[in-house]
Amino acid sequence: MYDFARALADAVSGSKLETGAIKALLMANPEQTKSLYSAADRTRQTGVGDEVHLRAIIEFSNYCRKNCLYCGLRRDNKSIARYRLSLDEILTTATEAVALGFRTVVLQSGEDLYYTPEDIARLVYSIKNKHDVAITLSLGEHRRENYRLWREAGADRYLLKHETANPELFRFLKPDTTFETRLRCLHWLKELDYQTGSGNMVGLPGQDLDTLARDVALLRDLDVEMAGVGPFLPHYATPLKDAAAGDPELTLKTLAVTRLCLPGAHLPATTALCTLATDGRKLALNAGANVIMPNLTPLDVRRQYQIYPQKSDMTEKPLETLTSIKKLLAGLARPLATSHGHAPKFTGGMKQ
Repeated sequence: MYDFARALADAVSGSKLETGAIKALLMANPEQTKSLYSAADRTRQTGVGDEVHLRAIIEFSNYCRKNCLYCGLRRDNKSIARYRLSLDEILTTATEAVALGFRTVVLQSGEDLYYTPEDIARLVYSIKNKHDVAITLSLGEHRRENYRLWREAGADRYLLKHETANPELFRFLKPDTTFETRLRCLHWLKELDYQTGSGNMVGLPGQDLDTLARDVALLRDLDVEMAGVGPFLPHYATPLKDAAAGDPELTLKTLAVTRLCLPGAHLPATTALCTLATDGRKLALNAGANVIMPNLTPLDVRRQYQIYPQKSDMTEKPLETLTSIKKLLAGLARPLATSHGHAPKFTGGMKQ
């Protein structure tokens, strides 16, 4: 049985933590939590530095073929107006992001087969050919050849959250797929030399600390370059509408432990956390995070991309968001990064 002090000492020394040690850190009491956050912040400084990287998210379609129980984009949700941006509209929005100074564009959608693999490849190629930016794709589960096509077109990164490391809970939450399929896709992405991102939700119905510990261990064992840790937020038009939201404090502890296990990964201050806590960005940046992902989806459709309700970025205008972020970072003495923000083990987007 691990106690907190031993587990933290092992983590700080760089030892590979067993799930029992990870669980001990997640169980930190309020006083221990201060030490946990401080250790995570120091590890972040050593692993990825003080700079904070911005990623511009473009949510270009809210159609989805999947029926995940927690997600407002699920195909059985008839209460939202569906939209798709054209390839030209996506390219225009990416151009606007570059004009604002963003060096990474994140193209995200539901699993929408309206866009062919070749459409996505042409879009990636067009953006890369026109602008000096990194591109992250977040399009769900696909065949290996699609991932290969997009990588060859110039995509640098791919985000595919595993959501939960409990296969039974995964099957319940995501009835259209399996945990094994999700892991296979993540391994394909690693094989194709994507900077690969995954992540999990904190506070899912049926989740316990043992599962959360396994989530962190999985992210470490996958050796992901990006890890998104955010709270579960119930959506009123899903089967989990009456479930309780995830706890912000436990979310922050999970983020901090993830940083200790992945010193060189990029960890965002998630929008979901900011939805629960008005100072969520600041709290996350002090607990190991080094990335902020402002939403640049056109305002006329942004409200329809509701994975969960009350998203904190629904009405934020890009310039207002940037001003707010710069003010926050100045207060924390954290510089705003100007590079593409590739993972430390990648140079120019290529693995070393």
